[in-house]
Amino acid sequence: MKTKAVRTEEDIEKTFDTYADMIYSLSFIMLRNKSDAEDIVQDTFVKYMRSDKQFESEDHKKAWLIRVSSNLCRDLLRYSSRHRTENIEDLKETTAAPAETEIREALYSLPENIRIVMLLHYVHEYKVREIADILKITQSAVKMRLKKGREILENTYRKEFLS
Repeated sequence: MKTKAVRTEEDIEKTFDTYADMIYSLSFIMLRNKSDAEDIVQDTFVKYMRSDKQFESEDHKKAWLIRVSSNLCRDLLRYSSRHRTENIEDLKETTAAPAETEIREALYSLPENIRIVMLLHYVHEYKVREIADILKITQSAVKMRLKKGREILENTYRKEFLS
């Protein structure tokens, strides 16, 4: 019989302190809604607390948390007809610098499957192989999504600045 891993309060607090901001950021980029992003953070950590998953390393735990939160975001986007986007002024309040606002707004314009890959690669500095492992897709798919995301952003900004 498989024994269930018991998460200590200290482990849960340490994991939350370490990864909550990253999960919130990822969720907010995907959902564009503060309340939904906060719910995803909470749901991710509830799954973590209830999970009997044994992690090989801290990177393995981080990848698991990212995968769980991104799957929860996808589920919410797919099944929730009540999903609303936030006012652009609310979005600007969540960033510290104007450059960050521009980057976030650019990311919002991308399709969800490309947005998550761009966020993990350019914001959280994951390598292509790591993103493929986290999202359970091929490295080729990651590279194509990065390429497509760069093309979309380039075309968007080219039109914006040449108009």
